Amino acid sequence: MQSPASAFAPPSPAIRDYVDPPPFACLAQGQRLEFFPAGRDRLERLCALIDSAEVSLHMAFYIFSPDAAGVRVRDALVAAARRGVDVSLIVDGFGAAVADGFFAELEAAGGRFCRFLPKWSVRFLIRNHQKIVVADNRVAMLGGFNIEEDYFAPPRENGWNDLAFTVEGSLVERVTEWFHELEEWTRDPDARFRDIRRRVREWDGGRSPVQLLIGGPTRWLSPWAKSVTRDLIRGERLDMVMAYFSPAIMLLRRIRRIACKGETRLVLAAKSDNGATIGASRLLYGTLLKARARIFEFEPCKLHTKLIVLDDAVYAGSANFDMRSLYINLEIVVKIEDAALAARMRQFIDHLAEASTPITIPLHKSRATPLNRLRWWLSWALVSVVDYTVSRRLNLGL
Repeated sequence: MQSPASAFAPPSPAIRDYVDPPPFACLAQGQRLEFFPAGRDRLERLCALIDSAEVSLHMAFYIFSPDAAGVRVRDALVAAARRGVDVSLIVDGFGAAVADGFFAELEAAGGRFCRFLPKWSVRFLIRNHQKIVVADNRVAMLGGFNIEEDYFAPPRENGWNDLAFTVEGSLVERVTEWFHELEEWTRDPDARFRDIRRRVREWDGGRSPVQLLIGGPTRWLSPWAKSVTRDLIRGERLDMVMAYFSPAIMLLRRIRRIACKGETRLVLAAKSDNGATIGASRLLYGTLLKARARIFEFEPCKLHTKLIVLDDAVYAGSANFDMRSLYINLEIVVKIEDAALAARMRQFIDHLAEASTPITIPLHKSRATPLNRLRWWLSWALVSVVDYTVSRRLNLGL
């Protein structure tokens, strides 16, 4: 999908020649973090983690495809199981179309595989949108990526722009604990909706400045939604890169409050395989632009990154900033309050913003025809309640 700005003018060199940054490392609040913006770097680091595991491997993904990337990761897991590593894999029953037989060799080698399955009840709405890898309870790998070729392809092939990171430190123990909670519920054939709600609600993600936040379907706000909602009340500066941006009105008002101070920058998607998510975001541009928010649409390829820098707090993980990720899907997000880390992540956002189209009020008004506004409203309604894999199939002319 092309934005009007790119349809009538040649792309700028920053867009045309865009290259993902190399991996970069940071030490923050006792956690050693390494970030992987490029797809091939993500895949190589993931496979290296699997190949180096000696005791245990715990993994959970929303999408796991039987393509070249999926086969490579599956085969690495099989090899790990054969050398005696305790391998456990969870995939979402709705997001992962791969057949059970694809993992037969893994189970034959002693590994465990199960699906987070929707059932025809209230539970049917829940998706396990988390991306989790833990090797030897020593290093964890988190982020927004799935196991599919598109998540590792370069920008010139319109692969997903995404962000994965490894962490070594006290957070790893918390990730392992949450994985066991998730696996216990997923493997129970009689598991009830209220039990996963309880696990999310009662999750203790730790105290500032380092927290592991879980999102999911609770009666009130999940730990992830509660934290970001609270921080937006008192925040003074917001930088966000978000694949899917369609928050509730309450959160939009809090973003506008920060934007009125001239301290809000949003890098959102110009390209996606899910046009409804772009339409839903564009519905909100007008009110944000009037509040002096700076909005950019990332042009080189599809955007899938999920990153929030709010004052000195960095939020990174699997969660989008939309209704499903805030209130329905199971999500996992690391929050670290560290000024140096926040500054480094803002530099990373600078790199993405330079390869983006600035959305001005005149540009937005030129797009906001009555027909497009109707499409945007329909998009917002769809992505607020319908699963991503369903809204992706709907063609609204976006």
